[in-house]
Amino acid sequence: MAKAYLVGSGIAAMAAAAFLIRDGGFDGADIHLFEEQDRPGGSLDAGGTPETGYTMRGGRMFEAEFRCTYDLLSDIPSLGDPSVSVTQDILDAYEDFGWEDAARLIDADGKITDVRSMGFSEHDRLELVKCMATPEGMLDGRRITDCFGEHFFTTNFWYMWCTTFAFQPWHSAIEFRRYLKRFVHLFPAFASMSGIQRTRYNQYDSIVRPLGTWLRERGVTVHTGCRVTDLDLAPGHGTRVEGIRLTRDGRAEKVHVTPEDLVLVTNGSMTDASTLGSHTTAPPPQPRRTDAWLLWHRLARGRDDFGNPAAFDKNVRESRWESFTVTAEDPAFLEALEKFSGRETGKGGLMTFTASNWLLSIVANHQPVYHDQPEGVSVWWGYGLFPGRPGNHAGKPMTECTGREILEEVLHHLRFDKELADRVLATSTVVPCVMPYITSQFLVRRRDDRPQVVPEGSVNLAFIGQFTEVPDDVVFTVEYSVRTAWTAVAELLGLERRPPEVYKGHHDPHVLVNALETMHRK
Repeated sequence: MAKAYLVGSGIAAMAAAAFLIRDGGFDGADIHLFEEQDRPGGSLDAGGTPETGYTMRGGRMFEAEFRCTYDLLSDIPSLGDPSVSVTQDILDAYEDFGWEDAARLIDADGKITDVRSMGFSEHDRLELVKCMATPEGMLDGRRITDCFGEHFFTTNFWYMWCTTFAFQPWHSAIEFRRYLKRFVHLFPAFASMSGIQRTRYNQYDSIVRPLGTWLRERGVTVHTGCRVTDLDLAPGHGTRVEGIRLTRDGRAEKVHVTPEDLVLVTNGSMTDASTLGSHTTAPPPQPRRTDAWLLWHRLARGRDDFGNPAAFDKNVRESRWESFTVTAEDPAFLEALEKFSGRETGKGGLMTFTASNWLLSIVANHQPVYHDQPEGVSVWWGYGLFPGRPGNHAGKPMTECTGREILEEVLHHLRFDKELADRVLATSTVVPCVMPYITSQFLVRRRDDRPQVVPEGSVNLAFIGQFTEVPDDVVFTVEYSVRTAWTAVAELLGLERRPPEVYKGHHDPHVLVNALETMHRK
């Protein structure tokens, strides 16, 4: 029987394992995932305790046209109720506590900004339409700043867009254009974020745990503590893996791969080298890199068809930001946020402080955020897009701040009174997390910098995850990873069942009219 070996155990690899079973007829016992960390899930993580503080590196947003993701998860029983699929649980959660943001942007005086207008000048609108209409091939190596004037980056639209999707002005114009086209149908409700869907709990509890259980029940093995260091490729024409080199518990091993076996590699990692601080300490400044990038560098050496990893992992200053997770023993902060925003906890969506030097954003999702979160404990999350700049209150870079100092910065922008601020500080634990490569997939690139999911001439090798090429779809989404997994399995096995087409709202006249009306709203 053919076997499948998957490098990494993030959502791309887990999805690929599920597709191999569901569509490819594989026995789960013939599927092996090699994971360097101590548990699966990759970037879809969540950990910590109510005593030491919970921690999530990030949160994932979904929307109705995540066709591959919802197809996959419709077969997976949810954590809370096995009779309900993960997909249905996400949709039910959206019905119960979908976002209806009324305080999306906060100004320098701590007041809610009126975002009924996107703030565009006529020149901004023309540049936006021109960017969408420019063929992707003409945007090779270009930044967003190459396509827009200075005023564009002061508009309500930009502040909302960049903090919703984590774009920065120096990022790739290719990726920005893809996002505009992919999510143009969300324009009319973008200020309220009412088109955005979320999981009931954090992404690990709501997606990774149920999917992991489903895979284990079918015999799939996740080998933790395994570092895949290289692949042996057979000589001759085409691309065929004949061996996998790895280290386990400090010992080198080699796995023999037959021509019938499959090898799926997650190349690169947006959360590689992440470092955690604590309420009283800043994250350590020099993280240890894993083999997520090094393996890709080794494979791509001398190969044009395996992409260019250096385009994504050599400019940390342009791909880094910092998040923080707050665990509170007192409901005072969430109660004050509800009163300020006019929305109950879980329905408020993102809140961005436009005068923040760090460009801070926070979100208080529906409680509990963790499946096992004790009653009386609340969790909320935030991040800063510019962690290298001195804080307005802290006076030093976010990366050098303790969790408490980051919370003080948030309270400074909210303008809460001293008694309330002191109460929040005394009853909260904040865990910061610096991620050097978190938006590396957005960095300026050329069309060939990402390999095809199945390189031309490949017999049994595919690349999956955020750093492979899928025309029209957008990186930094769960959907992208799942689509690459489905594509890899379908192409390598020659299956008739293929991923559904990427949603193209920009081809729908009604969608375009609604988007244009939003752009011209004053």
